[in-house]
Amino acid sequence: MARADRYANLFAVFAPVIAVFALIPVAASHDLFAWTDAVVFAIMYILCGFGITVGYHRLLTHRSFQTYKGVEYTFAILGSLAIQGGPLDWVADHRKHHAHSDVEGDPHSPHVGRSKGVIGAVRGLWHAHVGWTWQVHGLATHQRYAGELLEDKGMRIIHYSFPVFILVSAGLPFGLGVALTGTIHGGLTALFWGGLIRLLAQSHVTWSINSVCHFFGTRRFDVDDYSTNVWWLALPSFGESWHHNHHAFPRSHRHGLRRWELDPSALLIEGLKRLRLAWDVVEITPERQLQRLA
Repeated sequence: MARADRYANLFAVFAPVIAVFALIPVAASHDLFAWTDAVVFAIMYILCGFGITVGYHRLLTHRSFQTYKGVEYTFAILGSLAIQGGPLDWVADHRKHHAHSDVEGDPHSPHVGRSKGVIGAVRGLWHAHVGWTWQVHGLATHQRYAGELLEDKGMRIIHYSFPVFILVSAGLPFGLGVALTGTIHGGLTALFWGGLIRLLAQSHVTWSINSVCHFFGTRRFDVDDYSTNVWWLALPSFGESWHHNHHAFPRSHRHGLRRWELDPSALLIEGLKRLRLAWDVVEITPERQLQRLA
């Protein structure tokens, strides 16, 4: 990993945390939250969240459904606004994770190369959650793990425009705040909640899929890794925390395979299908699920 990329990832991980704690004294004496901030937070969280779960993950990485190029590029842009890396890096890293899940070569396993005991577990979880982002993030080669995206000119433009999307990710909540309140103060508080706090919360939810969902939780399928289902992360992760189900059936558009397993991302894909904006949606039959039970 290039030194600039390492420092950029360190900044992305720790800067929001430092900024939040630095603003606590300000928040105690100033009005830093209004209903408009909650609206902006929700808008940004939903747009960026589905950009990652439906766009980067289920569409670009696993091709759980097919869609028009315009829709694909839109989801790639929304994923970029989440500030978790450009689409080529994100897809390549995740495909490498599936190719070497919880064995040597997995970029963010909590189990590989760690000593036994509590200290080893803590170190493994730290690496899987954030440590990998400044150690091995973006090292999976595009040619090997994301070749078809690399050949797509539109996707290359989106990927290499990632610095621009970082600015947009800050400018959008600020603009929404100004539009809703008519004041610069409203724009700044919206930037704080819809930009900074949203980034902090959403990043840690995504990273929890790498750490928590490979260490704690439940399992029921015969898979050769440590992936787990974690029910309490289902809503904030938009269904991604049914991670054990996903490792059993990586191309399934639905990760919540049981009726009660909440999966908003699958509902969005099914909505796109009804609107004829998605087709070839990958379904996993109950019979096939029974065959994979441990």
